[in-house]
Amino acid sequence: MAKLTKISTSRAQEKELLQLSPFELKNTLIGLAQAGTETNARAMLNAGRGNPNWIATTPREAFFTLGLFGLEECKRTDHVPGGLAGIPDKKGIAQRFEKFLSSNKKAPGIELLAGLYKYGIRQHGFDADSWVHELAEGIIGDQYPVPDRMLRYPEKIVHDYLVQEMCDGKVPRRPFKLFAVEGGTAAMCYIFDSLMQNYLVQKMDSIALMVPTFTPYIEIPELERYEFNVVKINASAMTREGRHTWQYPDSELDKLKDPAIKVLFAVNPSNPPSRAMHPNSLKRIVQIVKEHNPNLVIVTDDVYGTFVPGFRSLMSVIPYNTIGVYSFSKYFGATGWRLGVIAINEDNLFDTFIDNLPWKQKQALRDRYGTITLDPDELLFIDRMVADSRQVALNHTAGLSLPQQIQMLLFAAFALLDKRNKYKKLTQQLVQKRLSLLWKELQIPPVSDALNAGYYTEIDILVWGRKVYGDEFNEWLKRNFEPVDILFRLAEKSGVVLLNGGGFEGPEWSVRVSLANLPTEMYKTIGQCITTVMKEYAASWKAGEGKQ
Repeated sequence: MAKLTKISTSRAQEKELLQLSPFELKNTLIGLAQAGTETNARAMLNAGRGNPNWIATTPREAFFTLGLFGLEECKRTDHVPGGLAGIPDKKGIAQRFEKFLSSNKKAPGIELLAGLYKYGIRQHGFDADSWVHELAEGIIGDQYPVPDRMLRYPEKIVHDYLVQEMCDGKVPRRPFKLFAVEGGTAAMCYIFDSLMQNYLVQKMDSIALMVPTFTPYIEIPELERYEFNVVKINASAMTREGRHTWQYPDSELDKLKDPAIKVLFAVNPSNPPSRAMHPNSLKRIVQIVKEHNPNLVIVTDDVYGTFVPGFRSLMSVIPYNTIGVYSFSKYFGATGWRLGVIAINEDNLFDTFIDNLPWKQKQALRDRYGTITLDPDELLFIDRMVADSRQVALNHTAGLSLPQQIQMLLFAAFALLDKRNKYKKLTQQLVQKRLSLLWKELQIPPVSDALNAGYYTEIDILVWGRKVYGDEFNEWLKRNFEPVDILFRLAEKSGVVLLNGGGFEGPEWSVRVSLANLPTEMYKTIGQCITTVMKEYAASWKAGEGKQ
């Protein structure tokens, strides 16, 4: 068995680099991997980022075909040679759209456009001319977003999509209001800011993070602007065999009983363990909120929910307390589109909380929002968020661009009209196949789990070490190496780039593998490379060696 060879980074350097965010540490690892590819006949395998290497084709085809219709409408109102045209005319536009659909039956995406048109009229009773006019102006992008929070018709259809995918089809008692935003990252920024601006949380307050979690949720609360006291809700549950389930024991969830905790931030399914929250945990959180902490604000980021059959979000089980965040980026292969929504139920804690603020704070908010409404007390929290997103003064130009909203609408419609869930099954099967190929090459079997989204996987090196080599091996490993040593070894020797799980507040000796962004067969290679390094560690341990 081969022993460890020397690598270019020292233990001291690795210890220093541990201070970086995993996404910054990744750049160092990429540099090592690229340097190795220049001298070896191998390619770099960067499984450090979750950008999917697939796209949804039909909604994009429909987008471009709809664009042709929008241009036709502009040219019919006023077309001057040299590239100048008018804007779409509402009168009779539905009839012209129907003619466009029937005359272009072989055009890419035309069936989706026809289905969407009928869906809006049959399911929601949309006025045909108003409906098509909004589609035409949206695809052309000739107007400011009105309403600024989200276009009227796309909001209803994206709402249907969220109910289908985030609520397992269970329609809430009261509907959600949606704010279309520039992806999940923008949603996070807007939510943190508006919670602060409206006194739902204040500097130095206690908040809870369900960990492991997406690194920015860990780093933002530490910024000088917030300086929150962070309480960690750890996914520390284990099987009887000592394997992670990545679920939250009741003892961890019970920390939320403390009314001093003002906000709970969750990524569900989690990142990087990629596990949906167990139904029993959802029920316990609901019970805790109702019986112990009724003013708890819950923010749930559910971007990976579509990869778990029958997924239910916290926004579904406790809508009164929850701000839902959904991004279209991962499921539809659309990270470059920057498409996301914030969902807040019509019946919600946030508006009630603002109504009951002390006079001094209410007066401060009247002053803040008084330039955009004559009755600022009646301004809903979600509309305050829209204003805050543009520093209030620029509220009149707030909102996600119209073409972005139309692409979002087409993604949502594509899923709603896919009654056999063909696309969903394809994406779920793809990541699960990659997960299987990876774990098949490791020395420990995967934990079978229907709640595993499979978009990432987190491998705990110490669990591996204990299962295969025993506790003495683990103690030797911890004495002689930093937790990120395996990452540097993989990058330099094999060209494999992974992220450190400790940077996500997961087990310090764990690594995150993205199962989204590489060719499927490459995950077998990554599994083999990880196993090779582990065997080399074991050979050095057996030979009584230390750090090479």
